Amino acid sequence: MKKGNIFFAVLNITSFSILFAQKNDTTKAVNLSEVIINEHQTLAEIEFMPEIKDNVIYAGKKTAVIQLDKINADLSSNNTRQVFAKVPGISIWENDGSGIQAGIASRGLSPNRSWEFNVRQNGYDISSEVFGYPENYYTPPMEAMRKIEVIRGSASLQYGPQFGGVLNYQIKKGNPNKPISFEAQQTLGSYGLFNTYMAIGGTHKKFSYYGFIHHRAAEGWRNNSRYSIYTGYFSANYQLTKKINIEGEYTNMNYKSQQPGGLSDEQYTNNHRQSFRERNWFGAPFNVASLTIKYNISQSVNLQIKSFATIAERNSVGFTKSITLKDSVNPKTFEYNARQVDRDNYKNYGTELRSSVKYKFFGKEHIFAGGIRLYRGSTKRNQLGIGTTGNDFDLSLINPKYGRSLEFQTTNYAAFAENIFQIGKRLKIVPGIRFDYIENKTDEYINTSQLGMLNSNIRVRQLLLYGIGSEFNITEKINLYGNYSLAYRPVTFSELTPSATSEIIDPNLKDATGFNADFGFKGTVKNYLNFDVGVFYLYYDNRIGTLNQNGGTLKTNIGTSLSKGLESYVEIDVVKILTEKSKIGSVSIFASNSFIDAKYVKWNNPSLNLDPTKSIEDKRVENAPQYINRFGATYYLKGFSATFQLNSIGDVFTDAANTETPNATGTIGKLSGYEIMDASLSYRFMERYNLKAGVNNITDKKYATRRAGGYPGPGIMPGNGRTIFVSIGASF
Repeated sequence: MKKGNIFFAVLNITSFSILFAQKNDTTKAVNLSEVIINEHQTLAEIEFMPEIKDNVIYAGKKTAVIQLDKINADLSSNNTRQVFAKVPGISIWENDGSGIQAGIASRGLSPNRSWEFNVRQNGYDISSEVFGYPENYYTPPMEAMRKIEVIRGSASLQYGPQFGGVLNYQIKKGNPNKPISFEAQQTLGSYGLFNTYMAIGGTHKKFSYYGFIHHRAAEGWRNNSRYSIYTGYFSANYQLTKKINIEGEYTNMNYKSQQPGGLSDEQYTNNHRQSFRERNWFGAPFNVASLTIKYNISQSVNLQIKSFATIAERNSVGFTKSITLKDSVNPKTFEYNARQVDRDNYKNYGTELRSSVKYKFFGKEHIFAGGIRLYRGSTKRNQLGIGTTGNDFDLSLINPKYGRSLEFQTTNYAAFAENIFQIGKRLKIVPGIRFDYIENKTDEYINTSQLGMLNSNIRVRQLLLYGIGSEFNITEKINLYGNYSLAYRPVTFSELTPSATSEIIDPNLKDATGFNADFGFKGTVKNYLNFDVGVFYLYYDNRIGTLNQNGGTLKTNIGTSLSKGLESYVEIDVVKILTEKSKIGSVSIFASNSFIDAKYVKWNNPSLNLDPTKSIEDKRVENAPQYINRFGATYYLKGFSATFQLNSIGDVFTDAANTETPNATGTIGKLSGYEIMDASLSYRFMERYNLKAGVNNITDKKYATRRAGGYPGPGIMPGNGRTIFVSIGASF
């Protein structure tokens, strides 16, 4: 830590900026081979959002844009710690080496399937159900992406329910200069990894298109962790007139993933690669489609209508009891016991209309951006089904009636608006407001007894959010930014329904509410030095939990947490400081640091407040490391580049009570901090071909990032050990 802090301090003393994104975004794709050959494009891996894009205002907000075609990372396995290395404060759960589900968060929030982010692909929702079950079972293959946009701060005003911000995956576009072009990437790696990515795209007159097919499979680093995933995507864009553009997209993804389950701490210590669950499987077929119409009414007025739909499933079968119970053969039947089957079906539809208007007032040009959102979500949840006694991925039931069957429906209407007021030549003030109408309906039963039946329950909420941001341009490429905005997270479906007949749901259960605040300094000095250094403050009220009451349990709002700290990204090209051109190449070094103080500041549990030793007030928030430091260096010489990265992550508690000693089942207990090193290289030759290779977790470090209380555990979930990959690709 001492060396890392010294390095961080030195970089901050000598740094003042980061490359700013272009003011005018373009839908034209950049030919990968033509760009990367330029050895001096070293500091364009991370950019910022422009002040407005697609009728959404980003001025005054904390943003980062990852340029996927410019980074050295293991894209074949969606290695999130490498991809998000230069976005400070990103916390990652690394228990799934398949890369199928990205689990990330920031500022002390839970990384569970990225559910504290509003996750989108090309601007539209891709989570299971935004308001009732915001977990993300689909992550696009990184090889298919051109950018990943991360927006924090006041993102809630334009995008709605989240505390963590917005994560938007931007898929590549067709080559604008050719009617047809191809690209392919083939990868082999440790433990049977095979990854193939093939794409076709192009532009002919007013029509452009892009499509890819992707397949990845491996036996997995842990025992009983093999997987296979298929993804297909196609987009078509037609310039109907000079002012009207129409684009349609469709994505299909399906996978089968064996779940090795969790471990007790004793099992983890003895052999963290072992598994005691060979009959547990998971799959999530996803279908996502969108239709976008852009109408440039004039040079000052733009309109965009984006409609989208998600039809998907979440399916699991397995022996899900505590890791202390062995999944063994029944001596009476000479077969395994029946497995549990859980199935979700999601059907979500939505439309967002966004418009922006540039206008003059008192001799200055200002920008208004606003819109409306209409959304309908439906979830059918069948759980506790009695499955087969087999080993494979079989979702059939012995008894056709599930032990629990729930049906949820969500209706959402929203209106939102922000405005950039230009004050003088350098200052921008950006106030904003959002109104949400949310209606949730719950029906069916939680168990097959008479008491388990649920009456139809409808909850209606009307929420008003507001905020303000600002940006002050010190120079053309250096500015100060700050923002404050209210945020909320709706009560999820699992929180609206009792998990057992003895559990009582507080009829006054409230959505989690609070606010985000940011203040930072970002910019670029010439072409060799980038930075974004800032502080944050996140207030999270009405956290939901359970407490004992009259011999039963009550699910209610239990307390408040507060997260505050520092986020810093700095990158320097040490050769460009001395000379624009160098025959020996170029060296870029970076430091991405976050220091987080996340604690509970209020605890609304009367039964525990009587005993000070049981109160969680002033305890650290679970799953929130106190520091997340990532350092790295990249060497460039013509078509060759090599990157080394060090990840240093602090320890975490896995429950609100900050229990240090693990329990017997491995579901609660402190997780130690860890350091992970990665290395990767890339060589591009003959303008069309590339060769990539890398080593992940060079020192084969034993570490764990989470404990699971239920699926996919329960128990401690180890991170992957050392793996290698070799990849070859071409584009024509």
